[in-house]
Amino acid sequence: MTAEQTTDAGTPVVEDDRVTVVVMSKDRAEDLRASLPRHRAPVVYVDNGSADGSPGTAADVRPDAEVVRLPRNVGSLARTVGIERAATPFVAFADDDSWWAPGSLRRAADVLAADPSVAVVVARVLVGPEEREDPIVPALRHSPLDATDLPGPRVLGFMACAAVVRRDAVLDVGGFDPAVRFPGEEEPLALRLAATGRAIVYRDDVVVHHHPSPSRHAPPQRAAAVARSAVATALLLRPWPVVRVRTAQAWRTGRLSALPTARQAWSALRRRTPLPAAVERDLALLDRSRGDG
Repeated sequence: MTAEQTTDAGTPVVEDDRVTVVVMSKDRAEDLRASLPRHRAPVVYVDNGSADGSPGTAADVRPDAEVVRLPRNVGSLARTVGIERAATPFVAFADDDSWWAPGSLRRAADVLAADPSVAVVVARVLVGPEEREDPIVPALRHSPLDATDLPGPRVLGFMACAAVVRRDAVLDVGGFDPAVRFPGEEEPLALRLAATGRAIVYRDDVVVHHHPSPSRHAPPQRAAAVARSAVATALLLRPWPVVRVRTAQAWRTGRLSALPTARQAWSALRRRTPLPAAVERDLALLDRSRGDG
């Protein structure tokens, strides 16, 4: 850690004692070496069965972190494990290749503390050393959803690495869903929060830096995984016409590789709980604003 990231006693800077950063990772030791020291908060690191020594690296570069070693890769459920371990009312997620800009954790905590109806604060994402805005940011910033009396534009989704959440609200809806592993695991959580009347808001003044790892999945593999998660989420929560559309899109993306496994599909179907009509209306409005409907 640099001197800027530690106190005079050599301990990590804690920007706001209301926030814990939860990081999940698998086989990304070198990315962790660069990112973990940058978090200005207590850290819970949850390892998804790495074989490259990632847990040891995490302990070396953040001796103050709680390191949780899972025996196998459970996907996004690792984040739920981290939330359960956190001792603070708010939790900021981070990937092994992302970190929160100074001041952002405090600003997000202030938003959550001031408005109990807000469950998630979504950050502006700056990508790479050139700090270009992630393509998702304009859609968040200009969301057409009604945000009356809320501290920012209301949205119905988020990138996990750019979200600070109210711990109890996330646990109340069950955390991340076992049928939707990674990536795309944020959608069912966001929709379940919306179904309970909790708000997700975007803030320009809360910032995340994301330097995508060179060891990420190749684009075709990632596209198939995103499509698979979209189908599983539809089986969990969305009307049957949406299930049919997403299944057809997934088939075009990667055929069988882009469809949920039988186990995932059964897990989703046996817990299927359609969303309230108000949430579906908001989703339809977002589709129209994007030209999808």
